[in-house]
Amino acid sequence: MRIKDFDALVRGILPIERMEGVDKAVNGLQVTRRDPEISRMAFAVDASLESFKRAAAWGADLLFTHHGLFFGGPRPLTGVLYERVLFLSEHQLALYSVHLPLDMHPELGNNAELARLLGLRELTGFGRYHGVDIGIKGILPEELTLAEISGRLGVESPAAPRCLAFGRAKIKSVGIVSGGAATDVREAIHENLDLFITGEASHDIYHECAEAGINVLFAGHYLSEAPGVKAFQKIIAQKTGLETCFIDIPTGM
Repeated sequence: MRIKDFDALVRGILPIERMEGVDKAVNGLQVTRRDPEISRMAFAVDASLESFKRAAAWGADLLFTHHGLFFGGPRPLTGVLYERVLFLSEHQLALYSVHLPLDMHPELGNNAELARLLGLRELTGFGRYHGVDIGIKGILPEELTLAEISGRLGVESPAAPRCLAFGRAKIKSVGIVSGGAATDVREAIHENLDLFITGEASHDIYHECAEAGINVLFAGHYLSEAPGVKAFQKIIAQKTGLETCFIDIPTGM
């Protein structure tokens, strides 16, 4: 498969064009390679030197990541960024990254996968960002405790600082926005949800959540965003027939 054909395939699945001007990340091909043909693709959450090394050692021609190298405007090609790009170039490893379009996909996205793990029903959009719903909300088929929900998601401990247990002991309604979206709890409070799930904690929302009486689970940025990458890997493998692998580098954060 040629890189341009892979790009067309991804854009046919994920809403990259729709998020142009909204997502601060550069979605799509970030670093190319001399040979346009690819036969092995690796997948990872983060575009780090460690993921590059593992992908190259496995023999990947292209690495797909959720968090890429370029975010929030131009950066000088120096320091760590230079070393990363240099490694990609020297090892002829292409880098392709998709940020919010992967978070928000209603079937393959990070939030959709977390909802699937919990068995949520009556799914609707949630987590409004510049007029677009990035997250998802739904209803559990049966009431669960924070500990039970944490277990289903693989969160090691349902205790602080991983959660704020300020709401109902038995949870029914859940809103999810993966990654670093702590302030989206305000939408969950407005909609009177029992639980809000995101990746990273924030001091700023503690008292607001306590006063509103809502439960919050901080699953970890990495843990909350690996499921969508794995789901997308599976679809790409099915559609292309190419060899793929997932490079697991959990940060614990």
